[in-house]
Amino acid sequence: MVKEIERAGIPVVHVCTVVPISLTVGANRIVPAVAIPHPLGNPQLTREEEKALRKNLVKKALKALTVEVHGQTVFED
Repeated sequence: MVKEIERAGIPVVHVCTVVPISLTVGANRIVPAVAIPHPLGNPQLTREEEKALRKNLVKKALKALTVEVHGQTVFED
């Protein structure tokens, strides 16, 4: 689905916990997430720490939307 949306001219970021799967399905902008049971969080963190973690992931995804990519790109940091 990611590839079809991009073909329509809309950039997409795939936030995922298993990067090889995103690469296999052909996602162009990939942002690694935290873990399979909690992709956008970590229940072991304090409320403030988890909020900062989530904010960082969303910022990374938004930045990935602004970057022109030619092929698959993993946005680590």
